[in-house]
Amino acid sequence: MTVNFFNPIKVSFEYGITCLNFIFGKISEIIKLFLRIFLALQNSGQNFRDMRSFSAFILFLCTVSAIAQSNFDKYFTDKVLRFDFMLAGNNQKTVVYPGSMKEEPFWAGSKNNLVDPFNYGNLKYEIFDDAGNTLIYSRGFCTLYQEWQTTAEAKIMERSFYEVATMPYPKNKIKFVLSMRERNGSFSKLYETTIDPTDYFIRKETPVKADITRIYYAGDPHQCVDLAFVAEGYKADEMAKFREDVKKMADVLFAEQPFSDYKNKINIWAVEAISEESGTDIPGEKIYVNTALNSTFYTFDIDRYLTTTDIKTVNDFAANVPHDNIIVLINTTKYGGGGVYNYYSGTSTGHPLSDKVFIHEFGHGFAGLADEYYSSAVAYEEFYPLNVEPWEPNITTMVDFGSKWKNLIRKDIPVPTPAENKYNNVTGLFEGGGYSAKGIFRPESDCRMKGNGPKGFCTVCRNAIKEMLDSYTK
Repeated sequence: MTVNFFNPIKVSFEYGITCLNFIFGKISEIIKLFLRIFLALQNSGQNFRDMRSFSAFILFLCTVSAIAQSNFDKYFTDKVLRFDFMLAGNNQKTVVYPGSMKEEPFWAGSKNNLVDPFNYGNLKYEIFDDAGNTLIYSRGFCTLYQEWQTTAEAKIMERSFYEVATMPYPKNKIKFVLSMRERNGSFSKLYETTIDPTDYFIRKETPVKADITRIYYAGDPHQCVDLAFVAEGYKADEMAKFREDVKKMADVLFAEQPFSDYKNKINIWAVEAISEESGTDIPGEKIYVNTALNSTFYTFDIDRYLTTTDIKTVNDFAANVPHDNIIVLINTTKYGGGGVYNYYSGTSTGHPLSDKVFIHEFGHGFAGLADEYYSSAVAYEEFYPLNVEPWEPNITTMVDFGSKWKNLIRKDIPVPTPAENKYNNVTGLFEGGGYSAKGIFRPESDCRMKGNGPKGFCTVCRNAIKEMLDSYTK
């Protein structure tokens, strides 16, 4: 029998490396903060010695930041390693079942910002260099499984959901660690495995066949946000309509702040997944059609909730193009959609409100924004514990309001902020959000994440989206 003794030096070293990676991941944010202070000092007429010292400090931070950036070429190639798995369980437990691995042709993400700086999502996967236990890549995400866990059904039965994790293809062995956010807001490890990139069980197949069209092209995918629009419920003779629908939604996106400021940093791809029949399933009306991505209304028995649990097929088609985020366009005139952070966003295309639904759902899928409404029917039960600060940037339970938009509220604005007309379009603290009328607060009286009215994103949501855009493009 071999006994493995606890080695405090090794543990301390590895813990230190992890901490340094986390700190260095925040360096760019620190530099931005100090640059703002620098400008403020300059405008206030500080003397030369103060300015010179401050400039030297900024130079030091920039140097440390450059050293701290992960060396993409050292650890990765310009392809994708895809790891498929299952999440299974009920409202109390979750089990991970590994599936298959495959190589995909296009890594579209940033080569500089490899470690997720946001800590968003109800799950995350982290990639460690197996030789040195150094964190070299991470990504937060959400899934329909986690949403299902908060429904009444999860209390009486177990279910499984297919999942997909993608990362730049490693050059050497890596450690893959999957973690889940607990109800108290902290992460706990669900699963860990070592992956050898030379493993001959990693499939090197060409992506499923699909015609693709470059609708808008701004430049190098590594320096842009690449959005893959995948067709659902479009037959072969309806692909001209699909391409028109993609362009329509892209134009809607580019007309919305802050995306309008990043038009020259967003690539739009159309992936033609051909369906045998038009439309989508509507179980409540006993309508069932044969489509490429198996989408359906009545997700969790909510008539407007339009999703697909077939994330495997969604990713199979999206693999035809470089992509950072996936949008599924569903060929139906019925109102509905759904968006899940770093999973996909989906919307019907033929309803009069489809453009607004698309922007709302993309707010979920791309930037991790929370729903701010609280009066519409949902299947969730106590989705947000009131004694825990939500991770989403646009709602708060006041447990840690200082980490949210507290500094954006003017001193003359009452907190909480009354729902009165004089406080429209003002950043405050309005009660109601996250499916609850009490105990959860939103930044403004109205926002695209609250409803389908004329107003777009509020200031807080725009800021959150801008930060996400910058993480891909700078």
